[in-house]
Amino acid sequence: MSCTPSGRSADANKLVIYADQGEETISRFIYGHFAEHLGRCIYGGIWVGEDSPIPNTRGIRDDVVEALKQIKVPVLRWPGGCFADEYHWKDGIGPREERPTMINTHWGGVTENNHFGTHEFLDLCEQTD
Repeated sequence: MSCTPSGRSADANKLVIYADQGEETISRFIYGHFAEHLGRCIYGGIWVGEDSPIPNTRGIRDDVVEALKQIKVPVLRWPGGCFADEYHWKDGIGPREERPTMINTHWGGVTENNHFGTHEFLDLCEQTD
């Protein structure tokens, strides 16, 4: 295999791969699932709420749990992305209707109701185990 940046001669840069020398296995624990509140990853994705017609267990979609089990996801990362900068774990526990809302300033002032919070994330982890 050889790589040539534009404007350079073909023999100025060379990449050699010795495939027969690889002895180490990359740990599966460096891979995982990134669960971000942006878009529909959480609301409508992982979390649909207990009253949803979509099959769920305590508001968490059954098909998502099954998919995570099938791929044997070693790590679930939540909260992900910029949401983690402003999230406070205590805001995501207790009765949902009593949880404080927060304004996510990274996404232009989106209001987060914390209905998928710390408690629900831990429930998701238990369901995928």
